[in-house]
Amino acid sequence: MVSIKKDRTIYTGNNLNYISFPMGGIGAGMICLDGTGSFSHISIKHNPDLQKSAYMFAAFATEKKIPRVLEGPVPEWKIFNLPEAGNGLGYTHFGLPRCKINNFTSKFPFAFIKLTHPELPVKIEICGWSPFIPADADHSSLPVAGVEYSIKNTSTKKISGIFSFHCKNFAASNIEYARAKTIKNGFIHFNQSPDNKEIPVFFSIQICEEMISVNHWAGRGTFFDSHQILWSEISKAKCISGEPDQDFIPGSSTYTEVNLGPGESKTIKILFSWYVPESNMRTGQDEGPFYQPWYSGRFSSIEEINEYWLKNYETLKKITTRFTEAFYSSDVPDEIKDAISSNLSILKSPTVLRQKDGRLWCWEGCCEKTGCCAGSCTHVWNYCQAIAHLFPSLERSLRQTEFNENQDENGHQNFRALLPIRKNTHDFHAAADGQLGGIMKVYREWRICGDTRWLREIWDRVKKSMDYCISTWDPEHQGILKYPHHNTYDIEFWGPDGMCGSFYLGALKSIVLMGEFLNEDVSLYKDLYEKGKKYLENNLFNGEYFEQKIQWKDPGLLSEFEKLLKNCKSQKIVSIIEKQGPQYQYGSGCLADGVLGSWIAELCGIGETLDKKKVKKHLASVYKYNFKKDLSDHANPQRPGYAMGNEGGLILCTWPKGNKPTLPFPYSDEVWTGFEYQVAAHLMFAGFLEKGLEIVRTARKRYDGTKRNPFDEYECGHWYGRALSCYGLLYGLTGLRYDAIEKKLYLKPQIKGDFKVFFSTDSGWGIAGIKNKKPFVKILYGSVEVEKIIIENH
Repeated sequence: MVSIKKDRTIYTGNNLNYISFPMGGIGAGMICLDGTGSFSHISIKHNPDLQKSAYMFAAFATEKKIPRVLEGPVPEWKIFNLPEAGNGLGYTHFGLPRCKINNFTSKFPFAFIKLTHPELPVKIEICGWSPFIPADADHSSLPVAGVEYSIKNTSTKKISGIFSFHCKNFAASNIEYARAKTIKNGFIHFNQSPDNKEIPVFFSIQICEEMISVNHWAGRGTFFDSHQILWSEISKAKCISGEPDQDFIPGSSTYTEVNLGPGESKTIKILFSWYVPESNMRTGQDEGPFYQPWYSGRFSSIEEINEYWLKNYETLKKITTRFTEAFYSSDVPDEIKDAISSNLSILKSPTVLRQKDGRLWCWEGCCEKTGCCAGSCTHVWNYCQAIAHLFPSLERSLRQTEFNENQDENGHQNFRALLPIRKNTHDFHAAADGQLGGIMKVYREWRICGDTRWLREIWDRVKKSMDYCISTWDPEHQGILKYPHHNTYDIEFWGPDGMCGSFYLGALKSIVLMGEFLNEDVSLYKDLYEKGKKYLENNLFNGEYFEQKIQWKDPGLLSEFEKLLKNCKSQKIVSIIEKQGPQYQYGSGCLADGVLGSWIAELCGIGETLDKKKVKKHLASVYKYNFKKDLSDHANPQRPGYAMGNEGGLILCTWPKGNKPTLPFPYSDEVWTGFEYQVAAHLMFAGFLEKGLEIVRTARKRYDGTKRNPFDEYECGHWYGRALSCYGLLYGLTGLRYDAIEKKLYLKPQIKGDFKVFFSTDSGWGIAGIKNKKPFVKILYGSVEVEKIIIENH
């Protein structure tokens, strides 16, 4: 069962099965706390390491009672489906006695698990977390996590026992290279390979207790020696200590006494930290350098990180808690808070990297052992709205890369950045939606940070980018993208379409606004905007929604079309193309992303770019034709795993008027949460509150823990970046936007009466809303200069 409350989401029963809750810093690596209290997906070496259960656990032992692992029962799916299940799962601790589980509660970035001891009158609560402080990117990027175990005596008698925490040494890929050393309040695992065959890896566990003992495991790992000895030591219910008697250390343990009077409780804090200053990761064909994480430039050793984490643990938890309480205090529907908070976990996943100079670099998502689709892909990360508001400096770093290393002297942008970030190649199409979206986002970043000097520094390259888009896709200055233009569906659209056309309008309007502020001549862009707006509204709007006019017979396109036919190897497909035109178009289809550029323009503060009534009709049509409460009758020959069978969802494209191409664009029959959230947010902003909420509820229902992880909305890979479109739901509901240039806070609420909502800027955050029919703002962190609050009407 899943129960969404005002300030948390609670999971019980089978809904615990697939929960893995990410902990760690932005771009620093990840450790997951599972729904039952176990650990998994330990990905601290800059690459994902998914689906693997970690041999790392806490235990509580008393005399004359069976020791218990402080976890719930192992989910049944793990018994057969984990790697090496066919060999009996000998690398796991699944066979050890454990507790009963009550529930798992998420309150990002905190997760709570409630357990009961089967034999003792003891209740256990686990709290897992890692720092997350909007506007403070550095503290939110630390390679750390914390897990607290609270043990409460519910009886009228004293209970004494031993709490212990155990961790296999996963710093080394080969046990012969595994090393460990004892520190004051815990231990450090590290690797030591001959001739530096492995990158250096350090992983540390500290316990915030004055009296602890540390014991390093014995055994070469032959059969199950070290595991047998470990359980025997746990069963003694005593604090055990010992230094290693061999070079390699398969694992280590810590022990501390727990003495509880009647009704008393004790909390034991486990502090994880890691330090992997190098990698063997890079993208590109050149022999460039390897990626190094941001924290390797901030800290020189694991010891330095340990000291900092221990010293600042309580302060960082206090400020992180302040953010959590502020966010969950928002008077918005519970499903919106659930969708946003669950997907903010993407920022703690291996999808996101942060290189040594502090700049962000992102995969699109994660495969099991590597990232998926490299390079902070502009047409995917267009959808993401969270980083721009929560960590504006990191979002600006993406613009820095796009308009510098990724752009050549002609204005062509490679939509995939190299890792480490360096001068890019220019041997493939530019992405129309990605490059035009970047121009809109420059406007957004400027208005959020209020730094006009930053805008002036980047302006010439932004203008060059705009001019490239015009000369490449609109050389006749018609205000439309007529020539083949690459986009987020990994193909080229031929002829003007509502989706990329709305990006063109948004980019043109944004460059006009920026140029006028800078006293630049923007007359050409104004003219193109007016022409394009008129064309889309009069020629692409069919009375219900905006569509595409597929063009290939125009004299200017014939050579491209002949090249397309020549490169096709199948005569059957050639005959389809000759009859219907270029493959992978949408034509008269109703596209969920059909006015995506208009949505992004609104979120960027650019305002309306298309007739509001026609946009509203388009959104109503998307809901009418594309939203299905049950997909059982929907044929999806593409990738059905995101939504299928009796699940509901919003289909990317439908053809209610017929004429579906034999070969429509890839992914057209699929369902992704990334575009579901943007449509839902846009619907709400247009006044269709319940329709938007229904889409959100339906999407989240698919991620209820019974067969998918609620904290891992995937597309082309796990923790897929597009799902961060969810943050736009706050804007769709409240219209809240801060403008640092004007020093004004804007509200355009769909909520009637009094309300409050969390908001974040470059310099601080707090809550704002309406109280007693008057607008208000309360700053809870940093400083935000608000001279006026403006309530706009829809």
